[in-house]
Amino acid sequence: MDPTNKPKGPSPHYSLYQRQVFHHGGTAGQLPTFSVHPEELEDSAKKKLTDRGYLYASSNAGMGWTDRANREAFYRWKIVPRMLIDTNTRDLTTNIFGHKIPAPIMFAPIGINKLYTPLGELVPAKIAGELGLPYCLSTAGSQPIEAVARANDEGASSHNESNKVWSYHGPNGREAKSPRFYQLYMGHDDEITLSLLHRAWKSGFDVLMLTTDTWQLGWRPTDISIANYTFYYKGTPGNEIGESDPVFMKKYGDELKKEKGKWIDSHVWHGKAHTWDKVKWLIQKWKEISGGRPFVLKGIQSVDDAIKAHEVGCDGIVVTNHAGRQVDGAVGSLDVLPDIAKAVRDKMTIIFDSGIRTGADVFKALALGAHVVEVGRLYVWGMAHEGESGCRHVMKSLLADLDILMTVAGYPVLRDVDPSALKFNPHGIPPARGEHAKL
Repeated sequence: MDPTNKPKGPSPHYSLYQRQVFHHGGTAGQLPTFSVHPEELEDSAKKKLTDRGYLYASSNAGMGWTDRANREAFYRWKIVPRMLIDTNTRDLTTNIFGHKIPAPIMFAPIGINKLYTPLGELVPAKIAGELGLPYCLSTAGSQPIEAVARANDEGASSHNESNKVWSYHGPNGREAKSPRFYQLYMGHDDEITLSLLHRAWKSGFDVLMLTTDTWQLGWRPTDISIANYTFYYKGTPGNEIGESDPVFMKKYGDELKKEKGKWIDSHVWHGKAHTWDKVKWLIQKWKEISGGRPFVLKGIQSVDDAIKAHEVGCDGIVVTNHAGRQVDGAVGSLDVLPDIAKAVRDKMTIIFDSGIRTGADVFKALALGAHVVEVGRLYVWGMAHEGESGCRHVMKSLLADLDILMTVAGYPVLRDVDPSALKFNPHGIPPARGEHAKL
């Protein structure tokens, strides 16, 4: 961990963040204010937040079996370490839709970030910019699209000279150091949909991601027990993207004053399903608006749907079960990833989401066919502790975890991470919550 004896490689030495933490503790007595162990992090976030805030990010569908299935799937795949490999430098870089990024990790779209810190989505957008990682804004966000774009640019501008390698020229000639995704919940008013697309494109979001699995909220008993639907409560966030949209406000602004849930009920979780024909229409419109930039479909769990997504013109898919929040008793996302990757990986970009908690999880998802992974709950829990610094600490810790894992496991380059790096064990399940402390 000697920082003066680190040969320069393609990727930042994320591993040095561990040394930085140790050094601050040993020389100045400056200890982290919270644990980044995923289970301990969630538990401490629960103590920091109100029930509404904690459950918005943590509630699962039904009995929570799908959330459990996500974690069990990771447990069954074991990493095969290799020894005496030169891992003095690592290459964690990858390309996604024409963007070269320093690590295969992106910020997943999560709504209502103001539940976790007053600045809401401005915080993860800024941190993503700092780290050069892709950021994805949710239509259920609690900051206007334009404000989030500015925060992302602010973070990107803080990159030092060595990070300029991640630059690319985005929409309208904009030079950026991290790509931006806009995640769309699509209602049934096309004028509003098109308004959101135009706003996103003008603000430098150059990949559109349509979520297909949450036009209707799943049955989430822990939310039901406290009527946890923030959008209906006075003085709470959740309508900011609608309130800042000129088309929505012109058509429905008066109704929004009378009924706080108008935005979320009519354009986000409206309860009326779309079909593949509507996806074709949306792809066409986005391509026209953006000059042909990528379109991604989120919510894929079957090979047939992955193939269909390619056939209708999608450039990528997100393999996810919405982190277990929609269909109780569904398959774990990692369980379906290998077959989906076998069918379409050479034809489109595969983003993996659902259950990522550690560097080992990232490694396993990449080995089984993902090009990049999304992280969600981790950064939200970090924000719950210390806002910007908490979010930064969690994400830098995850990057260090992945970097160190590849170092000690003998995998210096991402392209070496393939199914041969893993061994499947169908037996056993991960310890129950809290059992790690007894081992």
